[in-house]
Amino acid sequence: MSKIKKIISKKNKSKIVCLTAYSKNIAEEVDKYVDIILVGDSLGSVLYNYSTTRKVTLTEMINHSKSVRLGVKNSLMVVDMPYKTYDTTTKALKNAKKVLKETKCDAVKLEGGRKIIKQIKFLIKNKIPVMGHLGLLPQSVKGKFKSKGKNDKEIKQLINDAHLLEKNGVFAIVLECVKTPIAKKITQNLNIPTIGIGSSVHCDGQVLVTDDLLGLNQTKIKFVKRFLNIKKYINLGLKKYASEVRSKKYPSKKHSY
Repeated sequence: MSKIKKIISKKNKSKIVCLTAYSKNIAEEVDKYVDIILVGDSLGSVLYNYSTTRKVTLTEMINHSKSVRLGVKNSLMVVDMPYKTYDTTTKALKNAKKVLKETKCDAVKLEGGRKIIKQIKFLIKNKIPVMGHLGLLPQSVKGKFKSKGKNDKEIKQLINDAHLLEKNGVFAIVLECVKTPIAKKITQNLNIPTIGIGSSVHCDGQVLVTDDLLGLNQTKIKFVKRFLNIKKYINLGLKKYASEVRSKKYPSKKHSY
């Protein structure tokens, strides 16, 4: 069974675990526990302090994905297509092929529904696996991030887009900041899995930014739960190192040539 078929087969059977990774070292550890590793364009804010994911380039995505690939053995590896890299069908295919060829990833992720359905259809027709992304679309946001599915217009669009993406061959859909009742309804009415982020337990799986759950980022986003304060342990190690250098305990003979 292919990795993608394996993900689809989890629908209504077991929850899908997804996390981000931007480097080999993190990917190696994450790979032990998850079903999907996402090289997200969230690396823009997490690593480069960009104010928006729109600033992330294709080169940055490819370079980080190459590193991640070295640490992935078991998980399905998905790479975000950055802003303005899939405006047209031709551009989408050219850039997606480049991403797959250079990073050896398993699939790409595109943000949007009806507006980009031509690009999605074209990629899938050309044998490029696509993960969808609906709800809050960071590449499209100007200003404050807001949850989606609050009024009839938004609800109708979300439901229609979800069905449209499924009909045209995406293997899973990320639902970001979608109101609980709508995320539940979409999940129940699709044959492909939904991966939630801030969209309730009713989704078929969940995704978070690894740096957020480990406490490397001091983010105050509602859907982020800090499962560990890794900074505490980093500080212990750094403090010990500095102390041993200053007291001439390190490097000892054991650590010298």
